[in-house]
Amino acid sequence: MSDNSESDFLLIERIRAGDADAWGDLIGRYEGRLLAFAESRLRRRAPSEDVVQETFIGFLNSLPNYDGKRALESYLFAICAYKLTDHLRREGRRPTLPIHSGGDGSSDNWELPGPHRAASSIARSGERRNLEEAALIEAIQGQLDHWRSRGDWAKIKSLELIMVRGVGNKEIEEMLELGRNSVASYKNDFLAKLRAAVRKQGLNEEVFPELYESS
Repeated sequence: MSDNSESDFLLIERIRAGDADAWGDLIGRYEGRLLAFAESRLRRRAPSEDVVQETFIGFLNSLPNYDGKRALESYLFAICAYKLTDHLRREGRRPTLPIHSGGDGSSDNWELPGPHRAASSIARSGERRNLEEAALIEAIQGQLDHWRSRGDWAKIKSLELIMVRGVGNKEIEEMLELGRNSVASYKNDFLAKLRAAVRKQGLNEEVFPELYESS
């Protein structure tokens, strides 16, 4: 068990035991990140704070059924994504569709979808993107934790170089002194495991239609 997982486990046990300070510790640990997540989508402070408050209430209500198999952070962000969806539906609106961001990573630098963009990604709603993001966070974290537990550092380094820095397969193999086609194999294995992990979460097929197109 990682340090973060153990710390979260102990925190949950304190909450269940009725420790008066434990709930405040939970809020202090996760409120800022949840608020940033909500505000990045709603662009307004007050409703974002409401969504975060509803997230913690939702977590408290679901606590008897929380078994710890899902990472606490991922669990809270999944609840927050659902609460965002509920909030938007209550307002009777859908958010502006920020389909594609600029290369600098800025969430404000959105581009309109181009003529070659897939129809499924254009049609995807902001609410669905929230669910996708929470699901992917959990799936990626689970796979990385699995590789760490096995000491598969070459796989982790390769995926980081591909997905974070955009380095090509051949260059990575040279940098890490790996065999030919090793990086391609790592990438294909990661994507297959990611697909399986997301499927196991039991999301509606409309959330990730790409997962079922080849079924």
